[in-house]
Amino acid sequence: TPAAVRTAIFDQISQEHIDFILSKIPLGRFGLPEEIAAMVAWLASEECSFSTGAAFDLSGGRSTY
Repeated sequence: TPAAVRTAIFDQISQEHIDFILSKIPLGRFGLPEEIAAMVAWLASEECSFSTGAAFDLSGGRSTY
């Protein structure tokens, strides 16, 4: 369940809105595409072969915004 991830779409959002979203993330930063890719790679790997399903939180502890 990724939340706000720093991608090119941020170029279309006002700095005020970016600051608002960031204020809702307890870790104080946006996710990175590489972090999402690492989770996807792990989920698709043999290392995750015993998982039968879950919701993995990749939000930095985000609260609702």
